Amino acid sequence: MSSVFSLRPGKRRWRLTGLLAAALVTAAVVPTALHLRPAGAAEYPGPGVVSGNTAVHDPSMVKGPDGTYLLAATAPGLALRTSTDRTRWTYTGLAFPNGSATWTDEYTGTSNGNLWAPDLSYRNGTFYLYYAASSFGKNKSAIFLATSTTGKPGSWTNQGKVYSTTTSDDHNAIDPNLVVDRSGKWWLSLGSFWTGIKMIELNPSTGKRISSSSTVHSLAARPGNTALEGPAIIYHAGYYYLFTSWDACCKGTSSTYKITVGRSKTITGPYKDRPGKLLTDGGGTQILGTHGTIVGPGGQSLIQDGDGDVLVYHYYDGADNGTAKLGINRLSWDSSEWPVVS
Repeated sequence: MSSVFSLRPGKRRWRLTGLLAAALVTAAVVPTALHLRPAGAAEYPGPGVVSGNTAVHDPSMVKGPDGTYLLAATAPGLALRTSTDRTRWTYTGLAFPNGSATWTDEYTGTSNGNLWAPDLSYRNGTFYLYYAASSFGKNKSAIFLATSTTGKPGSWTNQGKVYSTTTSDDHNAIDPNLVVDRSGKWWLSLGSFWTGIKMIELNPSTGKRISSSSTVHSLAARPGNTALEGPAIIYHAGYYYLFTSWDACCKGTSSTYKITVGRSKTITGPYKDRPGKLLTDGGGTQILGTHGTIVGPGGQSLIQDGDGDVLVYHYYDGADNGTAKLGINRLSWDSSEWPVVS
């Protein structure tokens, strides 16, 4: 299968034109800087063993009612894969086959544009799929919602636009992540570059924004429009944990992507990193970065599975020409209830 490299706004991701989300890169420099890594931290572990069709960007995973795992990833039409054991993966097709997602054309600028950073969940007998449409360097962007009772390719029903931004906004509408708080309220975190990570409240009955005039909360930012994106939030031990990706994605073995985290007692913040710096002031504690031939891990999502919390991400394989691959690791928690990749 062929693939074409191009960049996306802020996210510097891949555009994928084949059914496989694979891309080969010729750059050969593997960065070794691990800044923001906690002092004295042990070497990062390698990804857990996965097999089958695992060439992905921006993976999001959910466990269906029959125990089968469904994974969605960035691609024209959004690529879907399944696994019965969270290890062996099979490509099954596109959520929106044959350029059928025409409602996104306004934002992608093409009739078969790349759709970005899907977010999968399963609630009330329905699979929810949030995803973004945009083009490189633009914050004219939008997040859409689709639903399905089966999760199979071609079964997804367009539920319409959830949130959008224009070139006059100070943020963009990509990288959605649905999270339900302890009181049952639905929230969507989003954003990349510009003024950082935002959050809006959703109506649980529709999965859409609760009101067009409702507050847009600011969760995290880095000074000077520095790379910050891919929010993913989980609840653990009395805190909401906000994971984000920093720095340069999608440059093969020259990528400098890394995963950082902060936490808050309330879902809308304020989030602080381990030393106590506000994430809105550039704070963030790194939990995973380049190590050995595992380059630029990021684009993360999280799943709280029956055997514990699991971090899902992509990385570039320095031993395989910089091919983008699926990474899956367990998360453990230290004595201060901070996450550790294990």
